Amino acid sequence: MKFGIIIQVKLFEDVKPLPENKPKFVHIATWGCQMNDHDSEVMRALLEQSGLVWTEDVEKADLVVLNTCSVRKSAEQKVMGFLGALKHLKESRPEVIVAVGGCMIQNQEIMKQLRKAGHVNIIFGTRSFHRLPSLISRYNKTSAQVVETDLGEQPPGALPAHRDSGIKAYVTIMYGCDNFCSYCVVPYARGREKSRPLTEICEEVGGLVASGYLEVMLLGQNVNSYGKDLPGKVNFAALLGELDRMPGLARIRYMTSHPRDFSDELIATIRQSHKVCEHFHLPLQSGSNSVLERMNRGYTREQYLQWVAKIRSVIPAASITTDLILGFPGETEQEFQETLDLVERVRFDAIYTFLYSPRPGTAAAVMPDQVSGEVKKQRFTRLTETQNEISLEINKTLVGQDWEVLVEGKSKTNPERWSGRTRTGKIVVFKGGDDLTGKIVDVAIDCAQTWNLIATLKNIRIKEESLPLKRTYNV
Repeated sequence: MKFGIIIQVKLFEDVKPLPENKPKFVHIATWGCQMNDHDSEVMRALLEQSGLVWTEDVEKADLVVLNTCSVRKSAEQKVMGFLGALKHLKESRPEVIVAVGGCMIQNQEIMKQLRKAGHVNIIFGTRSFHRLPSLISRYNKTSAQVVETDLGEQPPGALPAHRDSGIKAYVTIMYGCDNFCSYCVVPYARGREKSRPLTEICEEVGGLVASGYLEVMLLGQNVNSYGKDLPGKVNFAALLGELDRMPGLARIRYMTSHPRDFSDELIATIRQSHKVCEHFHLPLQSGSNSVLERMNRGYTREQYLQWVAKIRSVIPAASITTDLILGFPGETEQEFQETLDLVERVRFDAIYTFLYSPRPGTAAAVMPDQVSGEVKKQRFTRLTETQNEISLEINKTLVGQDWEVLVEGKSKTNPERWSGRTRTGKIVVFKGGDDLTGKIVDVAIDCAQTWNLIATLKNIRIKEESLPLKRTYNV
C-alpha cells in the first residue's frame, strides 16, 4: 500500500518550475472542512511538482500557506493568531513568502486587514487555490502583494493531490452552494454551484483505484444538487450508479447532503448499489419548524421525518447522522425542546453539534434576540447527554453481529489494536497479527461503547473476495 503518494492525473498546466533559490520548503496550515483538507492536498501536490519540499516545521518553511475557514468565528480567531505569529517569523526571515487563501478571503473586513498586512505576500480565493504556483511566480517577479479572488471561474478539471492515506481518497465533484441558508457564508465564500463533468470524475476515481485506493469520499457543499448545471440527465444518483460499476473500488461515501434536494431516486440507487455505503449524513440543523424557516432551510421537521422513515424502510441497517446548530437567533426553550424531541424520535447514530456563531454578511447575523453563550452551552450539554445515551443503545444492538470493516491502521488510542470502519461509518477496534492496513476483514462485535465498537477478527478477505457480489444486511 502506497502512502504519501501523489496521484498525478496530469501535469497541471499552471505548474511551472520556480526560480532558483525561490522558495525551497513549504508548509500548509489548514482549517475547516473536508473540502479545505482536499484543497490543501491539491496545493501541496502542485507545489511539490514545482520543486518545493514539504516540511512540518513552520520555522523552516520558505513558503507558508494558510488555507482558512470562515464557517465559525473560532476558526477565524485561530487563523488570525497563527498569522500574527508569522509576522515575527517574517521579521527574522524576510525572504519567507506568506500566502493566505480559503473562505476567510471573501470576508471584506478581513480582506482589508490582509491587504494592509505587510507580511502577507499572496492572497487567493477558494476558486484560485490551484493557481498558487503561478501566483508565487508573479510575486517573485515584482515582490508586490498578489491578490486573486475571482469566484466566477469554472471548475479547474482533474488535479493532482498529495494524499497521506493510500486507502481512502477525497474527490471533489462540485464547487460552491446555491442554498443561501441564513446563517451560512459558504455561498459567498465559495461561489455558486459548479459541477464537474461526470466522465472527468469517473476518470479520476479510476486513476485512484489503479493506484490501490479502495474508498473514495465524494465532496461537495451539497452533493444532492450535483449535475443541475450540467447538460443532459445528470444527477447525483446517476454519478453514484456509474461509480458503483467501477471494478476494484470497494466503497463510496459522500459529504455533505442537503434534505432540500434529497430524493427517492437516491435512496433506491444506494439500496441497489454494492459499493455506496449505507451511511446517510443528512444535516437537520434544527428540529423546530419556526427555526428552520428562519434558517431558510427549505423543509420542515415533518418532511425530514418522512425521509428518515423512507431510508429505514428501504435500507433497514443504514446509519443516519446529522448536524445541529444550537442557539440560533431567537431560539426559545420550546424550540430547543422540539429539537430534543426530534432527536429522540429519529434516534440518530451520531450528531455533530455546533453553537451558532454570527457570520458577517449573513441574514442571521442581524436577526434580533441573539442567544447568550451560557444558554447555548447549557443546551449543548443537555443535547449531548441525550444523544450519547441513544448512540450507546444503538451500538449495543450490534453486539453479537458480524460486520465488514476496512482497516485504516492502528488505533490512535491503543496501538496494540487495529482500527477501521464499517460500511455504516462505525469505528471498530480489534486485535490482529500482521499488517492489516488496507485490508477488508470480517469481525464479530463483542462490546459496544458510545463512540466505537470492540470486536474479534474472524476473517481476512483475499482481494477477489473484497467486493461483495450481493448486499447483505444485519437487521
